[in-house]
Amino acid sequence: MRTVVIILGGLVLLAVCVGIARAVGGSRSDDMLTAIIGFIAVWFMIAAANMWVGVTKAGYSFSEELPIFLLIFGVPAAAAILAKWKLL
Repeated sequence: MRTVVIILGGLVLLAVCVGIARAVGGSRSDDMLTAIIGFIAVWFMIAAANMWVGVTKAGYSFSEELPIFLLIFGVPAAAAILAKWKLL
């Protein structure tokens, strides 16, 4: 359940990034591309921090946490790439 909540948080963050880009730059493709690339970079750091907490605090091994990291990072990142194709 926690994984689903984190993924939904990533999708909400993506929507916020795209919304800010639209509010600031309208529909200019440069602003959208910057927002999506920025989102992917920030989301990677958040997903990596989540993995770090799982390994250091929760006691999971790196190999146990890696598939969860890939899922948590991959779903919102894939949605960002899809949004890039649709919005640009």
